Amino acid sequence: MTRRVVVTGLGLVTPVGNDVDSTWSALLAGTPGAAPIRKFDPSKLSVRFACEVKGFDPLQYMDKKEARRYDLFAQFALGAAHQAVTQAGLDREVPSPNRTGVVIGSGIGGMQTYEENCTAYVTKGPDRVSPFFVPMFIPDIAAGLVSIRYGFKGPNFATVSACASSAHAIGESFNIIRQGHADVMITGGAEASITGLTVAAFSNMKALSTRNDSPETASRPFDKGRDGFVLGDGGAIVVLETLEHAEARGARIVGELLGYGASGDAYHITSPAEHGEGAQRAMRACLDDGGIEPSRVDYINAHGTSTEQGDVAETEAVKAVFGEQARKLIFGSTKSMTGHLLGAAGALEFGVSLLSATCGTIPPTINQFTPDPQCDLDCAPNRKVDRRIDVAMSISCGFGGPNVSLAVGAFRS
Repeated sequence: MTRRVVVTGLGLVTPVGNDVDSTWSALLAGTPGAAPIRKFDPSKLSVRFACEVKGFDPLQYMDKKEARRYDLFAQFALGAAHQAVTQAGLDREVPSPNRTGVVIGSGIGGMQTYEENCTAYVTKGPDRVSPFFVPMFIPDIAAGLVSIRYGFKGPNFATVSACASSAHAIGESFNIIRQGHADVMITGGAEASITGLTVAAFSNMKALSTRNDSPETASRPFDKGRDGFVLGDGGAIVVLETLEHAEARGARIVGELLGYGASGDAYHITSPAEHGEGAQRAMRACLDDGGIEPSRVDYINAHGTSTEQGDVAETEAVKAVFGEQARKLIFGSTKSMTGHLLGAAGALEFGVSLLSATCGTIPPTINQFTPDPQCDLDCAPNRKVDRRIDVAMSISCGFGGPNVSLAVGAFRS
């Protein structure tokens, strides 16, 4: 018997809002999250803007001592987890702590901590490296901190697959529950990679938009004038559990996770496979996993990074998988507003897909100025769309060739 897996909690810390309500409102309003970098002096960089999280107060979620000892990515994870766990009602009592696990993905981990300690080592010597460097930096510390805080003793680890990291986290948590190894999983992703080193690296490989004079219009997925992605920070966490477990404890069910598919390009370290062949296989696997007919899919939240090759390949992949249905669905990118959260992007975009499916509203893809004939599917250009959604899907891809697709819908008993 297949175990149905439902969502009972969602938490978001994003460049356009520090919780679910503010993020969702900003996305529906088409609010851009990009602005000049404030967390450090970017004057020596060729790219001087990003989608930073704004006004986040870690002391809402931890004390001052903890905040000093946790990298920003872990702080985002704890903030989003607090929101999700509270909504799910698991902050008060955990019915089965040994069967409640945590999987949180991050593409890089504590990049700010890494950069600061490398600088200290080189300029001041080994004695100035923090004794907390390792536990602050390692990518799995976010999952560990959430587990420790709430006493969740089930499976606990991180997924690291570049920009597919948190999508893999959700998919693997889904499988852990379906295979009977846990009843509840707290899962998602966090990233805080807006640092001088990271911006310089992506900039030097010509991956970032260079529109310093107009950050708010820089992220242009599917637009002919796109010139690269905009780096973003944040965290997104969901609570997954079996339908039976959720009903037994009287939890409010937010939605249902319906399918998961993953693949590898086996093609190139940074470029997508031709015609999005790997993404095609991930989407087909997701549809097969959930027994979902392509005609049921009304919305796809694209990987949609605003890169020349990636947007075309992904558009071709959707056309190949969905055929005539590709012209009927909305294929949009909220990275036009949030920027690219790297390892946290998949979880954020799964959350957006969940909200779209349950609210019946699809956020716009902003910054659509000149249509690209190679990216000719309906991306809800510059306006939200109200539509009943049977199934929403998300696509996540990453350097090294990983691809993940997740399918979600409103809960129907």
